[in-house]
Amino acid sequence: MAALVTRIDAIRYARHERTAVNNFVRPVDDHDVSMPLDYFIWAIHRDGHAPVIVDTGFGESAAVARGRIITRPVIEGLRDAGIDHLSVEDVILTHLHYDHAGSLNTFPNARFHVQDAELAFATSRHVCDREVRAPFDGEPVAQLIRKLYNDHVVFHDGDEEFAPGIRLHLCNGHTAGLQLVGCDTARGRVILASDAAHLYSNITRHNPFPIFVNEADYLQSQQRALDLAGGSLDHLIPGHDPLVLKCYPSENDIARVDLAPIMPIAQAL
Repeated sequence: MAALVTRIDAIRYARHERTAVNNFVRPVDDHDVSMPLDYFIWAIHRDGHAPVIVDTGFGESAAVARGRIITRPVIEGLRDAGIDHLSVEDVILTHLHYDHAGSLNTFPNARFHVQDAELAFATSRHVCDREVRAPFDGEPVAQLIRKLYNDHVVFHDGDEEFAPGIRLHLCNGHTAGLQLVGCDTARGRVILASDAAHLYSNITRHNPFPIFVNEADYLQSQQRALDLAGGSLDHLIPGHDPLVLKCYPSENDIARVDLAPIMPIAQAL
């Protein structure tokens, strides 16, 4: 059977310089080694369909407030990938943290797909806690509520088929309703893991990123992401790893992750 997903673009839009100590919940020996984060949105292409966008990134105000560097605005990254943001019909929100759901109005004609548990948590008493709500920005959550009342939000409850060749997988822990996106490509199943694993090293070290609502669930979700990828790091795309651009065929900060990596991930670690 021919692959249903013909291309997946990982489009980098921002970067944050930091050291390893900031990327793991438990101490690491290389704590003072540079280990920056890249910020991506993803575009899933199928013949005869508008691209499905995964996450929306953040804009200049969030970058200034949080000390991040925008390398290219999301809308320009989409254009460089040959995508008209006005033609996008569906956006999958893996979760509602500021860097994954911060530019919803870039897609005025889209439906936004979110897990029941994610929006319920982001609008609950839990975010009365300053530390819990720190990774969220209130305005994008409010925008999503407004889009809900204008019939532009679609809810999902756990694992579901999104479309032929695209499947959603609930993997809570980092947030209450984080969802991964599985894509059937010519090289097999590719898992867009989002923040189930910020970095490949979070998986290989069994040491998650230090932002979560439940650490035990987070660890289980990391393992599930790898299992869904057939146990292969080469079929798993984490949310923030610079190795994505280094190891996959890339041009202009856009990596083709539907293609096999030009350098095995395990070799690059």
